[in-house]
Amino acid sequence: MGVTRQDPPLAVLSAVGLRRSFASLMAVDGVSFEVRPGEIVGLVGPNGAGKTTIINMILGVLEPTSGRIHIAGVDLARRRSQALAHTNFAAAHAPLPGNLTVEQNLRVFGMIYSVKFPRERIETLLADFDLQRHRKTKCGVLSAGEQTRVTLAKAMLNQPSLLLLDEPTASIDPATARDIRARIGAFAAQGLGGVLWTSHNMYEVAEVCHRVLFLAHGRILLEGEPGRLIREHGAATLEDLFVSVAHESLAPEAGAN
Repeated sequence: MGVTRQDPPLAVLSAVGLRRSFASLMAVDGVSFEVRPGEIVGLVGPNGAGKTTIINMILGVLEPTSGRIHIAGVDLARRRSQALAHTNFAAAHAPLPGNLTVEQNLRVFGMIYSVKFPRERIETLLADFDLQRHRKTKCGVLSAGEQTRVTLAKAMLNQPSLLLLDEPTASIDPATARDIRARIGAFAAQGLGGVLWTSHNMYEVAEVCHRVLFLAHGRILLEGEPGRLIREHGAATLEDLFVSVAHESLAPEAGAN
């Protein structure tokens, strides 16, 4: 009997030739990459490298000057609502409305994302993120770590194929950050969704990310598994390699071939 060949899983995110200009500034210049199910991909680079612009294009907030984005196989430009239904987002700089309770926030976003059986889904997330005792608490009075857990619970409401995380552990204590990393790792390990993670914490990126994309001047200069990149470029740590890229000791052409 012949061996049945299995095709690789469909990418939850495919970005091809992304460009975005603002007047004379080319903020993103020909960026292509994929995120596959079960994969956590780190998008890192110095301030102004183009990370936020890329995230905003994936979220449909900005339209690419050129290039294509597919989310779970759906063309974002042609079927925006259908594509975005497969994704969700969490960021330390984007807290949920502080005048609503934890439960109220999850109900509102459950309606926005057309979550099936929202009551059951909310109860599951309150338990998963240790938020039951805060269900009636307004989000504005929660600690930074508690707000982060609520934001992540909201991001899991629609069981996204693509989870976008922008500095998710910024401004929280190490114990809470470790717990958050474990929860995101468990989500990816299910193999149903992938994660695009931006962070300036290179120790965190090295710990949780399967692949890293080093971005500078709107281009991907380096891409690969964290440990392999460290070895190939003779760096002591991923942070040392990050500093090298940020200081342009690697020319932009280095990642072009």
